[in-house]
Order: sequence, then C-alpha cells, then structure tokens
Amino acid sequence: MKCENCTKKECSKKQKNDDTQSASVDALSSNDGSEEKNEFDTLANAKILLSDCLACDSCMTLEEGARVFQQNQKEFFRILNLNKKCDTSKHKVLAVSLCPQSLPYFAAKFNLSVNEAAKRLCGFLKSLGVHYVFDTTIAADFSILESQREFVQRYQRRNQEEHALPMFASACPGWIRYAERVLTNLVTSHICTAKSPQQIMGSLVKGYFARQQNLSPDKIFHVVVAPCYDKKLEALREDFYTALYNSAEVDCVLTSGEIVQIMEQKNVSMKDVTEVAVDSLFGDFKEGDVVRHDGKRSDGYLEHIFKHAAKELFGVDVKEITYKALKNKDFQEVTLEKDGETVLRFAAAYGFRNIQNMVLKLKKGKFFYHFVEVLACPGGCLNGKGQAQTEDGKPDRALLAQMEEVYTAIPVRLPETNLHVQRMYQDWLEGMDSKKVQDTLHTTYSAVNQSTSSLDIKW
Repeated sequence: MKCENCTKKECSKKQKNDDTQSASVDALSSNDGSEEKNEFDTLANAKILLSDCLACDSCMTLEEGARVFQQNQKEFFRILNLNKKCDTSKHKVLAVSLCPQSLPYFAAKFNLSVNEAAKRLCGFLKSLGVHYVFDTTIAADFSILESQREFVQRYQRRNQEEHALPMFASACPGWIRYAERVLTNLVTSHICTAKSPQQIMGSLVKGYFARQQNLSPDKIFHVVVAPCYDKKLEALREDFYTALYNSAEVDCVLTSGEIVQIMEQKNVSMKDVTEVAVDSLFGDFKEGDVVRHDGKRSDGYLEHIFKHAAKELFGVDVKEITYKALKNKDFQEVTLEKDGETVLRFAAAYGFRNIQNMVLKLKKGKFFYHFVEVLACPGGCLNGKGQAQTEDGKPDRALLAQMEEVYTAIPVRLPETNLHVQRMYQDWLEGMDSKKVQDTLHTTYSAVNQSTSSLDIKW
C-alpha cells in the first residue's frame, strides 16, 4: 500500500530508501553457498519492498527489514527440504492457515467456487509436503467474541475511564503499526486488546493443536496465507513470541500472490490439482463448506459488535445494518436510535486518507463515534496488496469486483453459534473470564519510541 498523499519529493526519497533497504536486506539474508542444493533452488525469491506494505512511515528498522525479507518462499522451502532429510530430529510439522479474505482471490482468479478453491489450495499445499491446512475463520470467531465483550465493558466504563471510548478495531496490522509508531498515546489506549485472527490462530496452532498432537510448539512451523504484506510485520511482534519454547505464534506469512508465484514456478495449474478437504484443529474431523462473518470486505467487526452491543446494552435486536456513506464509500456510519436519541454511533474507516481525517477529529475533540472498524487498505482486506494487483502494482479492479461478489455469496455464520469455540472456552481456556483467556486471546498496544536506526522515510 503506497501512501495516498505524499508529494513527488517524498515518494522519490521513499524510493531511494526502498533501494537502500533492499540492499541491506539482501546482504543480511544472502546465501553463503554452504547450503545443500535442493529441488526448490530454481524458485525465485519474492522481493519485498517497503512500498509493498504500510511500513513506510519511518517505522521499519534494518533489522526488521531483514526479518521480514526472510518471511518468503525460501524459508518455506527450507522447512520442506529439512523434512526430506534423514535427520528426523530437525523435522517440523508444517501447518498452513488460510485467511478467509484470500480464498475469494483464488476462486476469482481461477474461475472456481470458493469451496473448490479452498480444497484445491489445500491439495496443492499438501502436494508440496505440508501436513495440515487450516481455515482461520475459527480464530476470527474468538477475536470477534472478545472484541464484542470488550466494547460492552468499555461502554459501561465510559463515564469513569477517559480512554474507554472510542474503541478502535485491532485486526489490521498496518493500522496498528501506524498507530503505535506515529499516532502514539493519542490512539493506542483506545485500541481493542483482542488479538487479530492471525495471531489467535497462532495461539490455537502452537497452543491448543500442539497439545492435542502432543507436540512442543517449536516442532510446528506455522505459515499463514494472507491478503497483505503487513501480516509479515505482525508476525514479528515480540508479544507474539514464546521465549520458553523459542517459538513464534506465526513463523512465516506468505501472501496470496506469493502462493500463485509458487504455482507458476512449478508449472502447476490450480484446475489440475486434486481437491483435498481442509483440516480441522479437532482430530480427524474435516472442515465443511467455507463460511464467513458479516461484513462485505472484512471479518465484519463493526456489524457483529454493533448487533451485540445493541442487544446487550439496549435490548434491541438489530437484524439488518444500514450504512450511511459520508465523504466517500470507504468512510461509512451506522447508528442506533432509541426513544429519539442516538445511543450508538459506529463507523468504518478504510484507507489512510480516512484514518487521517479520523485522527484529526480526535485531536480536535470532535470525534463522536463509539467504535470504528479501521482498515488500512481502501476497500478493505480483499484489496490487500498481496493479491488482486496488476503487474505494475495497481489494483486489478475487475478481479477485485469478482472477489467481492464471491465473498458476499459465502454463507454467514455467527461466532456465537460455533460449538467448538464454546467448548474451547471451557475446556482449554478455563472459562470466558479466566486469566488464560487474557493471556491467550489478548495483547496490549502502546506507543513505540522510534529507533535511531529507523529509515528516514516520510509517510
């Protein structure tokens, strides 16, 4: 995602630093020639520039840049090849988790139904040597449920706690990065503490699933397939790392586009891949048809939290959400009125132009929303820069329109109706109000002091 408002001078400076960053990253991650050649050596390395993500606001250090670069196809193949060698002590169980917003990309691109796309993608990954392929929808269930409960609690404390409201969604890593590195304490205390679906999936795979399989978390290599590059940065957060096991919750993030690159490099057609049912975290049980949450282009935090709050706080059953577009289609408002009074005012703010306007109003004390679903990409998660882009890096609008159509047609499942989630709250998380829920499903967001080694790039 490139900045929307930067001047030509700033963009020129940004490009210069992109090149410097790339050179530094290449030097830090180059192959010293000592590695044994393997079947994947002919595959091209994915080149990740700062212009591919939202970390172009002087918040990417050289060390972080090197670590992000290592989250590419080469690292994925390194694990695949380790598993082919005789030293079983170095073998890893390779698990891949698929984001729901990635599946419409594969469906639209290859003219498949979303269920066919999920199964063929699963079949392709397993043909490479992946052991398990999961759907992250269950992680989004947990994230939404925890966000709903936190909003109600914040609303009830709004008169006693200065920073209780507004509450901002926490699922978008580009937005979180910008808030912590640039907006600092003005915003961070307002961010919901529920982890994103990606990182909750990391907890499920390295925690719940590892225990079910009697595995140490460090014996699992967990890959997430996601719509955007910022998910790579999110996986590197220190709070998503367990020192005891020397294990991150998510070891590697590959974008949807990078998976297609692998297919192309191996001359594999999606339509020729055998369909394989997606795995479940629960033993030999397999996932059924793909489901999604409310929301046309995201996991639907606004809709689920709005309906939950209306019921819990005001006893109102909201069946359908009515959006009111304000300055543009990426800034929309939803309100609840009771007895002639507006009691809930929510907004969806997508793209940095709307985020900037939102923050400006917050600074001026003219911000009247109770909750905002903030997403860094205009158009939402389906428009992540890791997918639906043309060769020159521009959005493929025709493909994106197909993706939106595919996504909207996926059946909606309420997170409250997932019986697996309810059982896990009791059996694994020791109850909904337990310390384990806080430790496993929540984190904290705070202002980050800029390092002197940060690149001097304007956003």
